[in-house]
Amino acid sequence: MTVHFIGAGPGAPDLLTLRGRDLIRASGLIVYAGSLIPTELLAHAPAEARTLDTQNLTLDQIVDAIAAAHADGHDVARLQSGDLSIYSALAEQTRRLDDLGIPWDVTPGVPAFAAASAAIGRELTLPEVAQTVILTRYQRRSTAMPEGEDLASLAAHRTTLVLHLAVHAVAELVPKLLESYPADCPVAVVARASWPDEAILWATLGSLAEFVERAGIRRTAIIVVSPALAANTSGESHLYSAERTR
Repeated sequence: MTVHFIGAGPGAPDLLTLRGRDLIRASGLIVYAGSLIPTELLAHAPAEARTLDTQNLTLDQIVDAIAAAHADGHDVARLQSGDLSIYSALAEQTRRLDDLGIPWDVTPGVPAFAAASAAIGRELTLPEVAQTVILTRYQRRSTAMPEGEDLASLAAHRTTLVLHLAVHAVAELVPKLLESYPADCPVAVVARASWPDEAILWATLGSLAEFVERAGIRRTAIIVVSPALAANTSGESHLYSAERTR
């Protein structure tokens, strides 16, 4: 029996991958965070499957439930929002499963930053404007950032910066970003990307804190800071150029 860690996507139920759907259909226990995972995904579970909402559980309680299901001979679908490659706490869960000798695998999902990019209809990279995307978060009352990954250092690259788990601290982070980006640098804030109540806010970096406060956005939002968001005069990709040898 296997524990399947499944990237459940950013919110819209139909952004679940076909592989993820099929693994849910074959599992006896569905483990999910009720505050982040749409309940429509649970409809894919077998009628006899048990579901477990983890939003009020500790990591040890979650692992105990998974281990019990494994002992009973059931596959487990562990649904997590977005994609498991970033901010998913995957490592701490799999370490415990390895210690228990429980096999596991990972199914990727649509990440929140990709859903945010789709919502605003913009590429995060543009020729001659931005060719690098930095995915990061803002430290407040959370796990410390490693040395060299402070926001000011990352902003110094002046490329596309995607901030997760940061909208609650927007008034604090804007001055750090203004050390490198101009005040008129465009910013997009996408709250609950792909959910029915998705909200999109456009601002300049200089007006960002005021606009976010006025909109009342407090959590579950992606902030994209990038010159690429305004570029209508960027160069064109060499990929489709007539000068490219084919």
